[in-house]
Amino acid sequence: MVKQLDKVLYTAQSHTTGGRDGGAGQSSDNALEVKLNPPGSGKPGTNPEQLFAIGYSACFIGAMKAVSPKINVKVPEDVAVDASVSLGPTDGGKAYGIAVKLAITLPGLDDAQKKLLVETAHQVCPYSNATRGNIEVELAIA
Repeated sequence: MVKQLDKVLYTAQSHTTGGRDGGAGQSSDNALEVKLNPPGSGKPGTNPEQLFAIGYSACFIGAMKAVSPKINVKVPEDVAVDASVSLGPTDGGKAYGIAVKLAITLPGLDDAQKKLLVETAHQVCPYSNATRGNIEVELAIA
C-alpha cells in the first residue's frame, strides 16, 4: 500500500541534464547548483549517492529534533550523522541498488537515551519511511 501525504508542506523542484556522467543539476530557487560525475571518475562534481547521503543525514537529524520533546530527550548541540551510501549490483547483476549506513553521534547522552532517540526518529524520518523494506539501512549509534 502506498502512503499518501495528508498535506503537502513543501515541494522541492530541480532540473537535471546529462545524467550522472557530465551532467548538471540545479534547484528551481537557484540555491543549489551541482556538476555531476560518476564516483571514482576523478572529474569535478558530485554524484547521486553523495547527494542522497547528505539529504538522509540532514533529514535524520531533523527527525531527532522533531521527536525530542515528545520523548523528553534533548538532542545535543553537537549532534552529527555520518552517512555512507553504497552502490552495487543486485539480482545477479540485472539491476543496481543502494545500501545506507548512518553513524549517529550523540555526545552527552546515555546509551538508553541514544537508543530511544534514534529508534523514535527512524520511525518518523521521511527518508527512513521511504527506504524501509526497500533497501538495507544500518543505524550505528556512537
